[in-house]
Amino acid sequence: MKHREGYFKGYQDFNIYYQCWLPEGDTRAVLLVAHGFAEHSGRYGNVVNHFVPKGYPVYALDHRGHGRSDGERVQVEHFSDYTRDLKTFFDIVRKENPDDKIFLVGHSMGSAISLVYTLRYQHELAGLITSGGGLARPGDPPPPPRPVGQPLDTAFLSHDPAVIKAYENDPLVYRGPIPQRSAVADMRSTLPERVSEIKLPVLIMAGNGGPDGARSQVLYELIGSEDKTLKLYEGLLHEIFNEPEHPQVMADMEAWLEAHL
Repeated sequence: MKHREGYFKGYQDFNIYYQCWLPEGDTRAVLLVAHGFAEHSGRYGNVVNHFVPKGYPVYALDHRGHGRSDGERVQVEHFSDYTRDLKTFFDIVRKENPDDKIFLVGHSMGSAISLVYTLRYQHELAGLITSGGGLARPGDPPPPPRPVGQPLDTAFLSHDPAVIKAYENDPLVYRGPIPQRSAVADMRSTLPERVSEIKLPVLIMAGNGGPDGARSQVLYELIGSEDKTLKLYEGLLHEIFNEPEHPQVMADMEAWLEAHL
């Protein structure tokens, strides 16, 4: 496969880093990855290694304030700043792949970014895949806030000790104090009322070894798509793409994609 990296000008002239992995031969469809909170685009090797040899180019950006992109670390003034950058990146990907379907793949915070993006631009997408995301049921009390001033606990990520060790020692992963993210909290409070507007094909994936399973079930119930699929994995933690069972997760994702080409 071929690997390319670079920067584009995002909202407010931020330099936004991106990278892509391209098949040597013909392409089937494009996967556009939106990563989660505190991490970066380079942590999706299992997705890349599974799909690129099968003819799926994988494109991923580092959200502003993450990885190699500009911005105060893991901070954002308005949640729409993320989606503005994602739209610019999508247009770059579309220009490079004018005839291929593009599927948006959002993990964790990237799932929320992808939902907001899809609400506005679903006519440009072939489908949406979420991992480790989901929504709180309207009326339910909010989850307890993460401890402000402490680094993110890594125990919820994966059962694979190598994944945890790599995360904790990755210089591009933010390991500082968790800030108050009111822009993200405000966005999450409004999404349950709006996801009924999403009508394109959707695959919702999560492990049920933590809260992701129940939250993904709520998203599945509320989202407006007639063509929607929920895949829950018994005992898996937050990063299902990085769990020891990831080959099954990749196979399920591939089967869904093949059915929607």
